[in-house]
Amino acid sequence: MKKSKWSLLLTIVLVLSVFLSACSGKKEEKANGNTSSNGGGSKEKVLNLMETSEIPYLDNIMADDQVSLNLANNVYEGLYTLNEKDEPVLSGAAEEPEEKDGGKTWVFKLRDDAVWSNGDPVTANDYVFAWRKAVSKDTATQYSFIYQVAGILNADKILNPEDPMYNKTDKLGIKAIDEHTIEVKFAGPTSAKPYLKAVLSFPTFYPQPEKFVKEQGKQFALEADKALYNGPFALTKWEHEKGWVLEKNDKYWDKKNVKVDKINVNILKDEATRINLFETGKLDRTSISAEYVDQYKDKKDIFSTVPESSVFFLRMNQKNKALANKNIRHALDMGWDKKQLTDVLLNNGSVPAYFLVPSKFVNGPDGADFREKNGDLNKGDAKQAKDYWEKGLKELGVKKLDLTLLNYDTDTAQKDAQFIKNQLEKNLPGLSLKIKAQPFKQKLKLEENMDYDISYAGWGPDYPDPMTFVDMFVTGGSHNEMNYSNKKYDELVKKASSETDLKKRWEMMQQAEKILIEEDAAISPMYQRGYAFITKSNIKNIHNHSFGGDYSYKDWDVE
Repeated sequence: MKKSKWSLLLTIVLVLSVFLSACSGKKEEKANGNTSSNGGGSKEKVLNLMETSEIPYLDNIMADDQVSLNLANNVYEGLYTLNEKDEPVLSGAAEEPEEKDGGKTWVFKLRDDAVWSNGDPVTANDYVFAWRKAVSKDTATQYSFIYQVAGILNADKILNPEDPMYNKTDKLGIKAIDEHTIEVKFAGPTSAKPYLKAVLSFPTFYPQPEKFVKEQGKQFALEADKALYNGPFALTKWEHEKGWVLEKNDKYWDKKNVKVDKINVNILKDEATRINLFETGKLDRTSISAEYVDQYKDKKDIFSTVPESSVFFLRMNQKNKALANKNIRHALDMGWDKKQLTDVLLNNGSVPAYFLVPSKFVNGPDGADFREKNGDLNKGDAKQAKDYWEKGLKELGVKKLDLTLLNYDTDTAQKDAQFIKNQLEKNLPGLSLKIKAQPFKQKLKLEENMDYDISYAGWGPDYPDPMTFVDMFVTGGSHNEMNYSNKKYDELVKKASSETDLKKRWEMMQQAEKILIEEDAAISPMYQRGYAFITKSNIKNIHNHSFGGDYSYKDWDVE
């Protein structure tokens, strides 16, 4: 994420996006743009939004962060998409699949009116090509694992370097029956995966036009004109590190239901600049931090808080000898006040997290929230933290530790990191914590290479099931990124992924979460994210997805 991967890795203030043409050569950030309500007689419906970071990936198969996933969710389309209730509904598929072999085979009929932005039809081969690309070792996407999550036949073997079928992508359980029909085979009963259709709505399962992709070669999706779009919008302008523009896709099969004509996105990292642009009518929506909540909270027509299913946490890289020590990790987790962070610094609806799987995300087979049984984990105080710290230092044979916290480069994240630094250095004698702020894309790369000590990270769910969180930390997992390994944890996650008894499956995932946090303190949960937003009152039909891409702009409207 995201949650996927809202995924999925999430920035601290990853909100909506918008181009408000930033002027280069100036120290301050500027923006302009008009919605249909801003005068001038314009009939065009235009949204002016903001983002805090560059697009890491335009290639939907490579997308593994919330900025890229949100973009993919709006310019591309797969078999399913999510409606306002986060239910998977048909999009690229013309009808629900015909199930065969006891549910192990699904046959999809594709829409015959779906085309790419150059007019070429979206075909069955586009799906076959894209799915095979996603599991190829040459692609090396962080999200190849999601084909295992979906249980696509042979995905686990194709992705396993020790298996004879490794990288034999033609063995993946998908084939084109004809130009508009695909057959998907699963490794086991789909009854074990109640979230399956929601998974298939994730961008890694979207099609790609093989001929165009191969023509572009290494340039594919590096610029706006180096990709083709089959979703409700097309990326028509992309000024790197400044912003981008989405325009209604005239070739989209359901364009009559796309209400907005253009979305201008600008990268605006400075909050004061965003507030000024909002107040002067040049920005339609922005998140706000605690500093501005009191100023706007009584303005009910523009202020709102949005609870999310994204959880932020500190990754502790066990390649570092000190962080491989369990007592040190327990100390770092308990050594700072999570409630003060959420109630004072954030003040946006976020709540302290003593867990990985968020509250009010999904209910189990008994109807109870996942958190109801597992509750808060590893909840301690400064005294307990100091005890763990002293034990850890003694085991390491040292009296002090120098560690670095890898951080986002946004204003809010900087304040959060400074707060954590101050608390930990106060409560854990001998600790020196240096903060290393990095642009989002570079931060992701450092995490991927495990080139850090501690990292301020987050995860948004990719589909509505606890597995989207717990499978992240299996040994060698593409999103583990901290050298964590526990055989019992791995075994529980593996069994839960194929268990058809939903009650047992739920209990396995709850036990795995306890091992990760309560026993191993592998991560330090920080908070379950909430957002405070100010939005122009004429912007309608906004809803936030609890997994996958954050928003579906297709539904938004400007009055």
